[in-house]
Amino acid sequence: MLTAAMHNVPFDQLEIGMEAARTRTLQAEDLFVFANSSGNVNPMHLPDEDGDGDGKPEAVAPGMWVASLISAVLGCDLPGPGTLYHSQTLRFLRQANAGDTLTVKVRLTAKAPDRLVSFDTWIETAAGERVLEGEAQVYAPEKPMSFAPEDLPGLTLQRHVHFDRLLSMAEPLPPIPTAVVAPEKPDALAGAILAAQHTLIHPILIGHAERIAEAAEEEGIDLAPYRIVDVRDHRLAAQEAVRMVLAREAAALMKGHLHTDILLSEVVKRDGGLRKGGRRLSHVFVMDVPGLDHLLMVTDAAINISPDLKVKADIVQNAIDLAHALGMAEPKVGVLSAVEVINPAIPSTLDAAALSKMAERGQITGGLVDGPLAMDNAINIGAAATKGIRSLVAGRAEILVAPNMESGNMLAKELTFLAHAEAGGVVMGAKCPIILTSRADDDQARLASCAVAALYADHVAGGAS
Repeated sequence: MLTAAMHNVPFDQLEIGMEAARTRTLQAEDLFVFANSSGNVNPMHLPDEDGDGDGKPEAVAPGMWVASLISAVLGCDLPGPGTLYHSQTLRFLRQANAGDTLTVKVRLTAKAPDRLVSFDTWIETAAGERVLEGEAQVYAPEKPMSFAPEDLPGLTLQRHVHFDRLLSMAEPLPPIPTAVVAPEKPDALAGAILAAQHTLIHPILIGHAERIAEAAEEEGIDLAPYRIVDVRDHRLAAQEAVRMVLAREAAALMKGHLHTDILLSEVVKRDGGLRKGGRRLSHVFVMDVPGLDHLLMVTDAAINISPDLKVKADIVQNAIDLAHALGMAEPKVGVLSAVEVINPAIPSTLDAAALSKMAERGQITGGLVDGPLAMDNAINIGAAATKGIRSLVAGRAEILVAPNMESGNMLAKELTFLAHAEAGGVVMGAKCPIILTSRADDDQARLASCAVAALYADHVAGGAS
């Protein structure tokens, strides 16, 4: 965003031969912004698309985007604020692509009545090659003026580059055999099949065979490549899925169209369940928040309603274990409360302080844990500095631990529906990852959940957990 004051050169102060220049590096985000603002969605100009069928994205800058850089020099530098276009000619000499650094130059060549002035205009690469050239005629400002665009609104792109990275990490792995419980509705079945098409999972469909077939017909899905286990009761289907994991026929569970508590009640059974060394189950949302330069994990927002300190320790450890599988060597864990100071009247601040000390003493391992932290100073360095908080976690948290399920659920949904985050998630603490999807999830969220499960299963299989 521009913040420095700009000053113009009025018509009567302009002299033939005056020059001005600006340099700009073309970012992939610029191409998305231009596509949205102009409506030009030619795939040749989109960073992630192959527009000509040669097997790789072109990310060619639209000619009008390149030309618009000329208007920035004329409108901001010479003549500057108050300038209006009359005409512009353009001759395109070569392409510009995402990553190119472009220098825009203008030179005053003529002055005419009615404050009409002419400029030679050209744009060149860092190597000095001209991208375009032409002539601009503009109406120069009559009076001196300054302008400081301090209130110019910023833009946040709804890109999900972190989920794209997870998918690129997971897709080369062998698909994990996944027991999909009761995929008896189109959305539940389609999510599993989509993940199979991306080679994330190999689904074993457990449920009412006729209903699964009806869902497949509605979605136009060919079930021939997939094993179907006909179990016509949801609890029995969950039991069969757990048995498959114990027998190593499956390496993950995926919830279909059944109540979560039915599935998890079979998972946590003391005899024949999937408990892992007494560890408490917890849910972890893995979130790709536009504008944030790293993945954000939120826990627990789906299982433990009012966790005590012991349960919170398991929640934190589960999240750290998952973070390792996603490539975070030493994840930063912010334990949230309403305030960042210990207050005996607010029990969550006491739990947060205890969890921090437990991490220092090795009772929680693999991550940096700090709390209590309020939401602002957990994720914003400026807010942490204002409060005088000195911490390796404050302002940089990658895992947010909520005080209870209500606050965690609200936080995750606020990020999803207000900040346009994508959210995938899994249940941790069992002998295998458990993929919980919602009917509100879009394709990207479903794929992300399966990618997270695949990466964790591979992490465990490699002996790293």
